[in-house]
Amino acid sequence: MDYLPIFADLKQRPVLVVGGGEVAARKVDLLLRAGAEVRIVAQALSAELEHQHLQGHVDWLAQNFVPEQLDDVFLVIAATDDSALNAEVYAEADKRRVLANVVDDQPRCSFIFPSIIDRSPLVVAVSSSGQAPVLARMLREKLEALLPASLGQMAELAGGLRGKVKQRLTSIGSRRRFWEKTFNGRFATLVANGQVEQAQQQLEQNLTAFAQGNEGAQGEIALVGAGPGDVGLLTLRGLQVMQQADVVLYDHLVSEETLDLVRRDAERICVGKRAGAHSVIQEETNRLLVELAQQGKRVVRLKGGDPFIFGRGGEELQVAAAAGIPFQVVPGVTAAAGATAYAGIPLTHRDHAQSVTFITGHCRDDEDGLDWAALARARQTLAIYMGTMKAADISRNLIAHGRDADTPVAVISRGTRADQQVQTGTLQQLEQLTRQAPLPALLVIGEVVELHHQIAWFGHQSQTAVAVRPAVVNLA
Repeated sequence: MDYLPIFADLKQRPVLVVGGGEVAARKVDLLLRAGAEVRIVAQALSAELEHQHLQGHVDWLAQNFVPEQLDDVFLVIAATDDSALNAEVYAEADKRRVLANVVDDQPRCSFIFPSIIDRSPLVVAVSSSGQAPVLARMLREKLEALLPASLGQMAELAGGLRGKVKQRLTSIGSRRRFWEKTFNGRFATLVANGQVEQAQQQLEQNLTAFAQGNEGAQGEIALVGAGPGDVGLLTLRGLQVMQQADVVLYDHLVSEETLDLVRRDAERICVGKRAGAHSVIQEETNRLLVELAQQGKRVVRLKGGDPFIFGRGGEELQVAAAAGIPFQVVPGVTAAAGATAYAGIPLTHRDHAQSVTFITGHCRDDEDGLDWAALARARQTLAIYMGTMKAADISRNLIAHGRDADTPVAVISRGTRADQQVQTGTLQQLEQLTRQAPLPALLVIGEVVELHHQIAWFGHQSQTAVAVRPAVVNLA
């Protein structure tokens, strides 16, 4: 270990920065956030440092460095483009046993700045001992994605209860179990949701239960949208929740790449539905959700796309609410937004469509008929989920109610995935296009489909199937 990782308390301690440029400004910003008393020696100050000086946040001590400026400082940073001056600062600091950092000169550093993930009061530092700072920065970026922004507030709330926990839970083991269950349970969810008052109440309830010998955890359900297929479209919050799950109930539409991100030791249960294939009935899924949560487990219900857009997520949460089980919702990128974007088809466009309507091809048997006259109006986009089996009915009804038979249409199969296919044609050809379309498929109807041939960008466009369509001459 080349450097001992320590966290220094700089509050109201004098720190000297030699240099007044952009690099120095970045270091000064960190020092001020840590509460240091910053003194600057520089020929001139950058605009940012000049502003800090005028605001009284830093002291512009002098233009020229002299060794005596080091006599009463806690540490020093040299951030100039004068290598001789930087070397002098380091040498004089070393004589006085003052910690020194010469920016981008690792041999002249008795301390170094790590890459920082700031969730104050929780702070994570990553260092390569100055050997590969870009690698350390890349690792920091990965950790930034995994560590929720709410961790700092969790730590702050927990800190306020530490004394009481120590009084009521006398053994180290019981306190450790209490905090592990607390940080992995409902308390953490409430903090992440911004429900601070409820989180404090939950913390007190957890402590009371533990003090009475009841260490059972309260289960909860997280309804998570996995996006349309490309694992890169999974939200950061969705990833964080999946990494905390005890059990995951997922649909067939969730990609294998997305499932690979689930916590390794979490139980996985497929509850997907497919037309013409064995599927789990909705009532069984509802029962499983409630049963698993009542066992004290953190249950993630993982759905393709967005769980509140034709995903029956609302129905599942109604069941959870009726059973008194806490829950949260993590939205996802819905197929209509993701698949069309990857196909180069904007859902709206100033010249072609001023509105977009999402429709499902699977409706309740007792549902009133669709308003075909409204759907058939021109200059709007229709995005139809699960519509391949009813493509003939959709085409016939739209044409019968006034939509031009030559209206452009697209069938996007397995949208956003590596094997995405896009077939285009006209409304009268819709049934023909869907016959061999791989599932899942999204139907898009409207003039915006024409833009696919101009701005398609994803995948191998040479594989795009284009149906033969009659020529249309624009006489406008």
